[in-house]
Amino acid sequence: MSAMLTQVNLRKAFHSKYPILGVLIGIILISLSIGPFQNLDTAWEYKAATGVIMWGMPFVEVQGSLINQPPLGFYTEGLFLRIFGISIETGVVLMTLFGVGCTLLVYLIGKTLYGKHTGLLASALFALTPWQLVLSNSFLIDTQCLFLSLCSLYVGILSFRRDSNKLLATSGLLFAMAFYTKLFAVFVLIPLSLFYIYQQRKKLRRLPIKLVVFCLPIAFTTLLFYTVNFVLMPSHLQKGLGYMFYHSDFSDLNAANVVPTYSFVSNFLLNYGLGYFFVASVILSLLIGLTFKKYICKQIVITDLIFTAPILLIVSLTMYLGGTLNLKVPYTSVIKYAYQTLPFFSLIAASIAVKCASIINSAKLNFRFKKTTYLAIIIVGFFLPMAAILSNIYSAHELSITGFIVFRVEPNKLLGYSFDNIHAITLNSPLMYVQYLGFGFVLSALAYSCRYFITSLIRVFPRQKAQQGNTPETPEDKTHQN
Repeated sequence: MSAMLTQVNLRKAFHSKYPILGVLIGIILISLSIGPFQNLDTAWEYKAATGVIMWGMPFVEVQGSLINQPPLGFYTEGLFLRIFGISIETGVVLMTLFGVGCTLLVYLIGKTLYGKHTGLLASALFALTPWQLVLSNSFLIDTQCLFLSLCSLYVGILSFRRDSNKLLATSGLLFAMAFYTKLFAVFVLIPLSLFYIYQQRKKLRRLPIKLVVFCLPIAFTTLLFYTVNFVLMPSHLQKGLGYMFYHSDFSDLNAANVVPTYSFVSNFLLNYGLGYFFVASVILSLLIGLTFKKYICKQIVITDLIFTAPILLIVSLTMYLGGTLNLKVPYTSVIKYAYQTLPFFSLIAASIAVKCASIINSAKLNFRFKKTTYLAIIIVGFFLPMAAILSNIYSAHELSITGFIVFRVEPNKLLGYSFDNIHAITLNSPLMYVQYLGFGFVLSALAYSCRYFITSLIRVFPRQKAQQGNTPETPEDKTHQN
């Protein structure tokens, strides 16, 4: 009996855990065959990380030249390099691990807010985009910042649901760590605030207490770092943390022959960051959610709108900095400035499948919609995100065999953020077979999960046939539908 129960438990654990494990294992294998990607920024940040090892501070080139970025990420990188070996390839391994962690967090957030199938699809969409693959295989602090930001968001959502001040303080601590890794972490406060308003709308009078609990960690870490800054930094250095906020990104203008257009963000998203199928999935997901909101879970529609808010703000801010103010770095480096939007794009795009399933399974719509309409919704809800994944798989393969990559912001100009792939592989390389195995793991995990989705859709047609025959509904039928 004990052996039988163990076998049942193992089978149940395999059924529930294999899909996300398959995606994570697949992404690790794919990352082994891609990159590392390098450019001037990766070399500069590598100097800061090795500066931590040499002088105890993120200095670049010589002691006293402090990098104008928050310091925490470089201390993390310096510690990792000190333990596992000082090389840029070792540092990229750390970034890849943070990228895998981001994939897991996208799954957990999606599972909590939409359901596990949506979370799985969102994690695959996120992990396979060229955007994510390049940044998670480069020695840049962006992936580390995104990981901590998503940790803060996930723990914050749990704290609102459970009304736990301990979890809220933990979320605040994780946000402080993200903020002291890169200032772009501030954008995670938008969905955090909106989720609090939505989930605690009947307890808004407790907002001042919640703010104190959340803000205490960042207030303490700021005070601590200021103290360390004053006491330990050499006397010839400028005191204070103003270097973090005064950055050349906000002073260097585009060259005289460069005339920025406001379409530079959309050009990046369509052609490099996400792809046409991915963008189409996002747009249709939002349209379906708003059009058929009566037949879709209210939480899903609200969650879509919450995730749309930071996307609109970040994209608008990037367009303002690069287009209106004519700043060079925000214009050419959309890949970094809009990176915090990628998890939200992935979750909205993946939710299209569960929305279409909700519409199809709605008893009211079964009377009105014809069979061809059902099929059209199924195709849109199921095959469009899968087309985005297949398209990104092809792009990932191209990244691995390309030595020089430019994420252009204008279609006909060699202008954008570039990387060298110094270890580009060939079609006959053993790493190519590792890459194929990684793609196989991801696709098998999605196929394993999708069988539940397909089964639920097949059940629609017998019910539709019964309803067309004017079969009266019984209380049991209504309960089952509900």
